[in-house]
Amino acid sequence: MLGNRRVREFCVVSPKSRKTEGNQPQQAEEAVRSALNTLETEAAGLVALSAAIADGLGKPFAAAIDQIRSVSGRVIVTGMGKSGHVGRKIAATLASTGTPAYFVHPGEASHGDLGVISKDDVIIALSWSGETAELRDLTDYAKRFRVALIAVTASAESTLARAADIALVLPAAKEACPLGLAPTTSTLMQLALGDALAVALFESRGFTALQFKEFHPGGKLGASLTFVRDIMHEGASMPLVTTGTRMSAALVEMTGKGFGCVGVTDANGALAGIVTDGDLRRHMRDDLLSSPVDAVMTKNPRAVRPDQLAAEALEILNSRKVTALFVVENAKPVGLVHVHDLLRIGVA
Repeated sequence: MLGNRRVREFCVVSPKSRKTEGNQPQQAEEAVRSALNTLETEAAGLVALSAAIADGLGKPFAAAIDQIRSVSGRVIVTGMGKSGHVGRKIAATLASTGTPAYFVHPGEASHGDLGVISKDDVIIALSWSGETAELRDLTDYAKRFRVALIAVTASAESTLARAADIALVLPAAKEACPLGLAPTTSTLMQLALGDALAVALFESRGFTALQFKEFHPGGKLGASLTFVRDIMHEGASMPLVTTGTRMSAALVEMTGKGFGCVGVTDANGALAGIVTDGDLRRHMRDDLLSSPVDAVMTKNPRAVRPDQLAAEALEILNSRKVTALFVVENAKPVGLVHVHDLLRIGVA
């Protein structure tokens, strides 16, 4: 009995608990209001940054692009605390878009990692205040060995800005943190400027999707940049018949190859049409099997080239609501790509 009473006591909802439950809608409204305020504040920071680049910040920004393009080494990105986390992402974005980049932690730099920086490199140092003490050894090293230094800071009169060859001075912005202490708007602006640098650099170099694939062979990005020729079915695995073939024979070919379709070629070997499961349903009648394939096929079917990307093939499959496409070269079928192939490599 004592045990049951204790269970009942623990199960009783206290008045305080009831009050909390009753305030849930109000708490939800406050959370949404807080989120909107954060986003509006950070958006204002991006608007200010955009205006600054359109005005005075544009000249040093262009100079930074020229400086980075002129070096034969790498871009060394550095920063402390939240600026360091942003710096790691900037370095990763630069590296993945054709600009060799590496993040160096300023604390570790003072204990030996300065050795990875050469005179052929360029340093991008991030510090909102421009007075980060941990950057001092790194900026001194840059001066001593004449390594180009680009500063990203909000203070033109800061130690970092004065030490830099190029200072990218960010406009003043209100932090989204209600205490004005946690880096929020400021780190977003640093990140946005880093993205702007990376995009401007790869556009100036004419960076292509194929080069992008070299740095992204894995994951969905890499899969979407795979060529159709790398995944298509070729030779005897293609379901093909010639014009004039009876539908009974076409069905045998279609069923045997297992792609849910059969291609029809003309006397010159060019792809003249395709018969799909949908075509069979639309032409279902007593004399279907004795009919020539020409009477059932869809003429001039949409096809892809071997040098097209898998992502393009997927877009066509989705837009046409079909599951397979023939791959043609000089109008002749050289392969077939099925939606299952795209699923297998991770595109779809």
